[in-house]
Amino acid sequence: MTARNGGDLLVDVLRRFDVDTVFGVVSVHNLPLVEAVDRELRFVPVRHEATAVNAADGYARARAGLGCALTSTGTGAGNAAGSLVESLSSGTSVLHVTGQIDTPYLGSGRGFIHETKDQPGMLAAVSKAATTIGGAATAGEILQRAARTALAAPGGPVSVEWPIDLQYAEHGPLPAPPRAPETAAPDPDAVVEVARLVGAAERPAIWAGGGAARAGGPLRRLTETLGAALFTSNSGRGAVPEDHELCVGNYATAPAGRALLAEADLLLSVGTHFRSNETADYTLSVPERHVQVDLDPAAIGRVFPVTLGLAAEAAAFLDALVTLLEAGGAELRAAWAERVRATRAAVRENQRAGLGEHAAFPDALRKALPREAVIARDVTIASSSWGNRLLEIHDPRTNVFPRGGGIGQGLGMAIGAAAARPDLPTVAIVGDGGLAVHFGELMTLAQESPWLVLLVFNDRGYGVLRNMQDAMRRPRAGVDLATPDFRAVCEGLGLPYLRVADPGSVAPALEQAVARPGPVLVEIDLASYPPMPKPFTPPVHVPGEPS
Repeated sequence: MTARNGGDLLVDVLRRFDVDTVFGVVSVHNLPLVEAVDRELRFVPVRHEATAVNAADGYARARAGLGCALTSTGTGAGNAAGSLVESLSSGTSVLHVTGQIDTPYLGSGRGFIHETKDQPGMLAAVSKAATTIGGAATAGEILQRAARTALAAPGGPVSVEWPIDLQYAEHGPLPAPPRAPETAAPDPDAVVEVARLVGAAERPAIWAGGGAARAGGPLRRLTETLGAALFTSNSGRGAVPEDHELCVGNYATAPAGRALLAEADLLLSVGTHFRSNETADYTLSVPERHVQVDLDPAAIGRVFPVTLGLAAEAAAFLDALVTLLEAGGAELRAAWAERVRATRAAVRENQRAGLGEHAAFPDALRKALPREAVIARDVTIASSSWGNRLLEIHDPRTNVFPRGGGIGQGLGMAIGAAAARPDLPTVAIVGDGGLAVHFGELMTLAQESPWLVLLVFNDRGYGVLRNMQDAMRRPRAGVDLATPDFRAVCEGLGLPYLRVADPGSVAPALEQAVARPGPVLVEIDLASYPPMPKPFTPPVHVPGEPS
C-alpha cells in the first residue's frame, strides 16, 4: 500500500470542512496536493493563480462556507496576492495552500527555483493569517486550524505555505478537529438599552452591511416588527430579499433615499463599514440618534457619530433585540411603513428612467433567472449602474462581486460559484476591459463546462474611466482598448455565442442563454446598443473638480 502523503492529508481536511472542489495551478512545488485532490475530489485547473483565489472566493460565498485554492511558491504565491486582498476585504473564508521550496534550502539565499524573499511576510500582509508547515507531524493540526480561522467571524483568507519535501513525506491519520469558537452572547443590558431607543423611535431606519448578511431571519423580523426602512450596503444585499416591501436596498445616496434618511429619527446600523462609494465620500447625512452594532469595536463611530455602540455578532444581537421588542408589544409604525414603501418604489422608478433602454437588462435577467441563481458582477458600468442596485438579490449567497473594487475578478468568482452550485445557472456580468485581465479563463470555462452565462458588455475599453475623462473634458488616455472578435474566439474554443445589439433582443437572448445547461458567452455590443440618457460616472471625488 502506498504511504499517505500531504495530498492525502489535505483531502481529509477538505472533506472534514465540506469542500468538494479546489481551484489552482499545478506546479512542481504542489504536485502531491494537486494529484490527491484531482483523484479524490475535483480539481479545477484555472489559468492564473489570481483566478484560483477568486474562484475559491466565489465558491465560498455561494456555499456560505470554505473555499480552497492551491498555488505554487514564489511567483505563483505572488500572483495570488491581489485576489487575497479581495478575500480579505470581503471577509471570505478561503484556505490558500501554497508550495514552498525544500526545507534544507529555506532562507539560504541561493536562488533556488521558485524561491522568493520573505514569502510568509508577503502572505501575512494580504491574509487574515499566514503560517508555515514545519513538519509532517503537525501538518494536519495546522491545516485544520487554518480552515477554522478562515471560517471564524469575521472571515478571511488564511495562507499556509508547505515545503515540497514535507508534502511528499509520509503522514499519519488526521487528528481530531479543533473546537469551533463559540459565539459570545451580546451584553443583555446593552440590548435592553438599544431596545429602549429603537422602541421609542417613530421613524426608524436600519442599515444592514455585510456583517448582517447571514442574519436575514432576525433582520426581517425586526424590520417587519417596526415597519422600519431597511437600507443595505452592497455587501448586505439579499439578507432580506430585495422584493420585500420595506427593503429600500442599496439606495441610501439616491435623492429619494437621502430624503427618507433625513426624515428618520433613528438609525440602527449593523455590520457595515459605511464605505466611501455608498456614503457619497462620507457626506451622507444620517439621523442624529445612531445606534451602531459591529463585531469589530474599532468600527463603532469610525465614520458617523453614535448615540450608542455595541460590539456584537449580528445574528445573535438581532435575535435578542427583536425577541425583546416582540415581548414588549412593539407596534408597527403604519404611516412610516407606507412612506418606506413609497420610497422603495420611487428609487427604482427614478433609476429605471435614468437607465433608458439599459433597464431592459436587469428586468430580463431577473425574469429569466431562478431566485437562487448566483449573480457575479465584475467592476464595470453594467454592474455599477444597475447590477449593484436595481437587479434584485434574494439571497446573500447569490450576491458575488469584488468588494475591494478590483477589476477583472468577476469571471473567476463566477467559475467558483458555478462549481459550488452546479444544478443552477450562474451569471457573470463583466466588461471587455475586465475580461481582458484574465482572458485565459475563457479556456477554463470551455474545459470545465459549468452552467455559466457570461455577459460581456463590450464598449471597446474602460468605459467607466472614459466617461470620467469625457465628463471632465480631459483628453482620453489609456481607456481605449483593442477588443477581439468574440464570435471568432468562441468558435475557436467551442463555446456557444450570442450577441445583443438592440433592446428587442435582450430578453430572448438571456432566456435562451440561461436555459442552456452549460457555458455560453453573450456579447452586449454597446457600440450598437442605444446609450444611457446620461453616461455613467462613478461616485468618486476628483480633487479640483466640482462635486
